[in-house]
Amino acid sequence: MKKKLALLMACMMAIGSLAACGSSGKQVSETNEPTAESTKAPSEGRTEIAFWHYMAGTEGDFLSSAVAEFNDMQDEILVTEQFLPREELMKQYTIGVVSGELPDVGMVDNPDHNAYAMMGIFEDIKSLYDSWEGAKFLDGPLNSCIYEDGLYGLPWTSNCLGLFYNEEMLKTAGVEVPTTWSELEAAAEKLTTDSIHGLAISAIGNEEGTFQYIPWLLSSGGSVTEMDSDKSKESMSYLYGLIEKGYVSKEVINWTQADVQKQFASGQVAMMINGPWQLANMAADAPDLVYGVGKVPKADNGEYASVLGGENVGICAGANVEAAWQFVSWLTDKEKSEELCIAAGYFSPRTDVDPQEIFADDPLRATFAEVMPSAQPRGPSPDWPEISTAIYTAQQEVFAGQKDVDTALNEAQEKINAINTN
Repeated sequence: MKKKLALLMACMMAIGSLAACGSSGKQVSETNEPTAESTKAPSEGRTEIAFWHYMAGTEGDFLSSAVAEFNDMQDEILVTEQFLPREELMKQYTIGVVSGELPDVGMVDNPDHNAYAMMGIFEDIKSLYDSWEGAKFLDGPLNSCIYEDGLYGLPWTSNCLGLFYNEEMLKTAGVEVPTTWSELEAAAEKLTTDSIHGLAISAIGNEEGTFQYIPWLLSSGGSVTEMDSDKSKESMSYLYGLIEKGYVSKEVINWTQADVQKQFASGQVAMMINGPWQLANMAADAPDLVYGVGKVPKADNGEYASVLGGENVGICAGANVEAAWQFVSWLTDKEKSEELCIAAGYFSPRTDVDPQEIFADDPLRATFAEVMPSAQPRGPSPDWPEISTAIYTAQQEVFAGQKDVDTALNEAQEKINAINTN
């Protein structure tokens, strides 16, 4: 109980520091509130299911049409959706688990799922999943829904990170697309001028900063459970070295992923680390810019690595589980997952949806599709919000020149050890 109360407080504090976006960095508008309007009027005896989510824009429109379709295709269940900005939705979960006022179905950012499962917000649906013919998900996304021996939701969307590069800048500088850390540093040096930085990343002091750091950590052979290891320190030292040499702006400690995208779109950086959700923003902000996408460069003696982002949906405690399962399993099944990929450019977490086929004529998304199967979840751990805080705090301290790598990561590991022993 003490652990749950402590986690409740940690989540409430973390919510206050988050930008209005998921780990994917999608911007959320509080004025864009999608509503589902079924052509059928609620009939007496129809079971009502409340569904909370934080998707706006294209994704919100897709969800609204999906809810309306589900309501029209059968007469037993009526789903009513409610849009809440991400930070407000997370806050309502922590309030609702105490008050008993939770929706039947709720959306959650995948690194947070373990924490909310431990708090008792979501129901264990493992037995339903095990008997479902549509149970075909990639290991990474599905693992984000697992807590101890239970399954507390299903993956709905997935994304990862890649290297965006300005083709004209690379050509002018005589630079090939870098694939290793050494190649990336050499390329960044040639691409950096008085007005342009070679590379941009987000190292802001919240989950986005941790999200962007994870691929470097994993590629070096480091681990979030061993931040004080030589491998982990190698990854942090490498990135700080790029800042020290001026190839990466010192301002990255203040940049969200959306800020990084703006820098790249405006031609102020030659390369950036970002995700597929930025492709639509690039089309709007820089429709004439010719750019490509490659994998995040790997450590010279390491492997390619990326990090899993995306959303899950779960059945909340106290819900009508049978009715909610009918909706959740329908929403995450192959057909709807394929439709979401086509409509919003997302990546499916399912093994029976082929993104290479869907994006065969889209080389930018095809690169992300190639990376997706090996993208690693953050955690999964019910303590992830606290672990992430320790990691991005250390990164901020190093990049701002407040502490050296050894001191910052040793202290981060001490915090993580204390979290794991509580």
